[in-house]
Amino acid sequence: MAFSLGWKAPRSQWSFLQAVSRGFPLLPRRAVGSCLDPKMKACLEEHTEVTNSGSLTPEIQLRLLTPRCKFWWERADLWPYSDPYWAIYWPGGQALSRYLLDNPDVVRGKSVLDIGSGCGATAIAAKMSGASKILANDIDPIAGMAITLNCKLNGLNPFPVLTKNILNIQQVKFDIIVLGDMFYDEELADGLHLWLENYFWAHRPQVLIGDPERPQFSGHSIRHQLHQVGEYALPESTQRDNNGLTTSAVWEFHP
Repeated sequence: MAFSLGWKAPRSQWSFLQAVSRGFPLLPRRAVGSCLDPKMKACLEEHTEVTNSGSLTPEIQLRLLTPRCKFWWERADLWPYSDPYWAIYWPGGQALSRYLLDNPDVVRGKSVLDIGSGCGATAIAAKMSGASKILANDIDPIAGMAITLNCKLNGLNPFPVLTKNILNIQQVKFDIIVLGDMFYDEELADGLHLWLENYFWAHRPQVLIGDPERPQFSGHSIRHQLHQVGEYALPESTQRDNNGLTTSAVWEFHP
């Protein structure tokens, strides 16, 4: 596969967390659902596959890069847009999505912020489980479009997608924050940890984190503030594509 599934920091998430640590102001969301660029949309549809197999959530259909897609094998620098990290259903996100589908009372009637939303699966799971309001965030506008398309695949009206840096978010209260696969680099994890602590003490949300116990996560100081609420055996295909990781877990943050 040309797009390495090793745990280097994706550029989009690197930029997002750098911005979080610098405290940029909250920027207005883009109405991704109402203005899908036809050329970009056609590229997404041509080079991804609609699938609900090989993950923890067969209830959710997603447009993803799969081995049947050209750019699973093609050189990454030939992809016409920013690196499509949104097109992989990462194991932390799978665990979070499974947890919300299995425990709908966690989000039913509540507002949810999905940070680093990627393909939007966790936000979709929250909507399926009865969340009253959802904001998905991923600074890659292609991810924003993919989230909109994935909503429609699952018979959902697209929810707002913020494709700008979501800084000073403490000014906007959400009942629940979910984030998956964001602790893959020490510097970025430190910035996100500080932001989560500040937001928690300002608004007291429930914070749920999905991660397959990558070393950067299991060795980080945030682990002393986490309580595991769920653990799942990963499907064989996810294990194979993620360096042999076998399980993924959901953690609740208690600073």
